[in-house]
Amino acid sequence: MLVCQSQPAAYNRQLTGMRGGALAPPRFPLNPRVFRNMSFLTYAMATLFYVAALILIAGLVYRIRLYVKTPAPLRIATTPAPTTKGGVALRMFREVAFFESLFRGNKWIWIFGILFHFGLLLVLLRHLRYFMNPVILPVELIQPFGKYAAFAMVAGLLGLWARRFLVDRVRYITQPSDHAMLLLLVLIGVSGASMTFVAHTDIVALKSFTMGLITFDLQPLPGDPLLIIHLFLVAVLMIIFPYSKLLHGVGVFFSPTRNMADNPREQRHVSDWARKLEETN
Repeated sequence: MLVCQSQPAAYNRQLTGMRGGALAPPRFPLNPRVFRNMSFLTYAMATLFYVAALILIAGLVYRIRLYVKTPAPLRIATTPAPTTKGGVALRMFREVAFFESLFRGNKWIWIFGILFHFGLLLVLLRHLRYFMNPVILPVELIQPFGKYAAFAMVAGLLGLWARRFLVDRVRYITQPSDHAMLLLLVLIGVSGASMTFVAHTDIVALKSFTMGLITFDLQPLPGDPLLIIHLFLVAVLMIIFPYSKLLHGVGVFFSPTRNMADNPREQRHVSDWARKLEETN
C-alpha cells in the first residue's frame, strides 16, 4: 500500500530492484532530511518491531503447540466429509482458499470475507518488495494490482464490521475486542492507502529502514506522521495476533471437524488416553 507515484524513475528502479537500480543500503539517494543523526524515533520503532516479531513468533509457536497437544478423542468430521486423507487435504484446501463452508452458509459474509482476505493477501505480497533485494519478478508484476487491493481489503472489513451492528444474533455475541480488532485492521488499511493516494512518503528511505531491520544495520526512518502511525499499528497487530481471534487462520488446520476423515466404519479411532485405559482394564 506504500507507493510514491511522484518519485523519480531512478527511485522506483531502486525500490523494485530492477536493472540499473540495484539496492545496497545505505547507498540510497535518501532525502537530505534523512541524513540527520539517527533519531530516537528510529531506535524506538526498530525496537518495537523487534519486540513485536519475537512476541509474534513465540506466540505462534505456543498456540500451535497447544493445538497439537489438544486431544481429539472422537471422530467429529463435519459431514458430508471425505473418507480418505487425500480427500481431507482437498477439502482443507477448498476451505482455506475459497471459504467453502462460509459460501454454503452465508453468501454475503462470504463476499465480504473474500474481499478482505484476498485484498490482504495482495497487499502483503506487494509489501514483500520492502524486504528483498533484488525484488523477484512476481512481486514486481503484482505492484499495480496490490495498491488497489487496499480498497477491497477495507471494503470487506467494513462489511464484516457492519454485520456486527446490523444482525441481531451477531450483535448479541460481539465483544468489545471484536470491534477493536476490526478498527485496528481498518486503520491499518486506510493509513497504508493514504500513503499511496494522499500523502506520499519516501519509499526509498523506508526500504533502507526495513532492509536495515533484517540485517541489523539500522538506517534512518522517514518521519512522516502517516508512516509512523501505519508502522505502529502494524506492530500492535503483530503483538496481539497470536492471542486473538485473528489466529483462526492457523487454527483451522487443527480443527477436528475439518482435518479428520469420516471413516469410523473402516478404522476404529481411539485416542491415546483411551487406549491406556483399555490396557489397564
